[in-house]
Amino acid sequence: MFARDVMTAPVFFVSPDATVAHARNLMVRHKISRILVMEDQKLTGILTKKDIAYRLKQGEPAWRRRPLDRIPVGALATENPATVDPGTGIQKIAKLFAEKNISSVPVVEAGSVVGIITKTDLMKSVFVRGLSLPVRDVMEDVVTVNRYHSLDHVINVMRERNDKVLVTDDDGLPAGIITETNLAFYEDEPKISGVVGKDVAIMRREKADGERGTSSLMVAPVTAEDVMTSPVITVPAATLLPEAIALMDRHHVNSLVVMENSTISGIIKRDDIIKEVAK
Repeated sequence: MFARDVMTAPVFFVSPDATVAHARNLMVRHKISRILVMEDQKLTGILTKKDIAYRLKQGEPAWRRRPLDRIPVGALATENPATVDPGTGIQKIAKLFAEKNISSVPVVEAGSVVGIITKTDLMKSVFVRGLSLPVRDVMEDVVTVNRYHSLDHVINVMRERNDKVLVTDDDGLPAGIITETNLAFYEDEPKISGVVGKDVAIMRREKADGERGTSSLMVAPVTAEDVMTSPVITVPAATLLPEAIALMDRHHVNSLVVMENSTISGIIKRDDIIKEVAK
C-alpha cells in the first residue's frame, strides 16, 4: 500500500494571518486534528491540536496564553512540515511518524498538496489489520495524575512525557483520560486561557479553640477533573491487537487502558501499533 491508497483529500488550510480561534473552529466543524497553513498556494506550515493545547503551559510567554482570537496561526504552527509523495510506502510513512514523533504528513505531488495522511489513516492499512500480538507485548507504562491536580501540572506532565495522561481516583482506579484534544477543544477555553497556572483563594469556616474563624485554602481554578474524558475504556492484558483495534474504532478513541487483576497495568495506544508497523 502507498500514500495515495490511504490519504485523505481534499485538505483544509488557513493563512498564517488567520486567528487560531478560526483554525480551531474549522477543526471542530470538520472533526479534524490539524490544519495546513498555506500562503500564495504554497505549504508553509501545519497547526495541530497539540500546538494549541501546549500553549497553555504557565512557563510559556504570556502572549501564547492569550485568547485564541488574539493569536495568529503563524505564531503557533510548525513551519516546513515533513511531506511525502503519493508513491511513498505505508511502512516508510509509519517509520517517519515514529522517528520524527509526528502525527501526520501532507502528500505533495509536483509542488501541490494533494492530500494528507494521519495516524488514523495508517490504522486503516492492511499492515495494521494483520498484527496479531497480545496487548501486553505492545503496551507502554501509563502516566497518571490525580483528578484534583491543577491544569498547569497536567500540561507540565504531558509535555515532559509528550503523551496523554490517565486521571486516577483516590483509590487509584481510572477516572478519566486527558489528551491534547481535551486541552485544545475544551469548551470553556477562555477560562483556562485566562487563569491557567494561577491559584485562587476560597474562604472556609473552621473551629479553633472552640471558636469559628476564617482561613484561606488555595485551590487550582481548573483541575484535571474539569477537562478529562470519562469513562475510560479498558481491556485485559491478554487481548489480541485486532480486538483492541476494533474496540478503539467502536468507541472512537486512540488508546485503551490495560488492566490486570483489577490493577492498572499500562496503556495501548495507536502510536504503539503504528510503531509495530514501522518495524
